[in-house]
Amino acid sequence: MIVRILTEGQYEVPDTLVDHLNELDNAVLAALDSGDDEEFRVSLAALLAAVRAGGSPTPHDFLGSSDATLPYADATAEEVRALLKPDGLIPG
Repeated sequence: MIVRILTEGQYEVPDTLVDHLNELDNAVLAALDSGDDEEFRVSLAALLAAVRAGGSPTPHDFLGSSDATLPYADATAEEVRALLKPDGLIPG
C-alpha cells in the first residue's frame, strides 16, 4: 500500500502493517467523534509515526498514486475530516 503524508511524501507500507494502521486510524476517528483534542493529537501522531517507522519512502521520482492520504501532523480536526473516506483514513 502506498500512503501519502501531506507535505512530506509517500511511503510504501507492507501489508503486514495495515491492520495496525487501521487500529490507529480507528483511534483517530474515535478522538474526532468524542471531540477530545488531546487524544486526537496523540492518535494522529501515532498513526503518522507508524507509517514512517514501518514504511519505506518511495523514490523521489515515483509517480504512482496513493492508496491513502494522511494529514500533516499539525492538521486541524476539520482538515482531517475533509480527508476521511467512509472507512477512515486508511482503507480496509
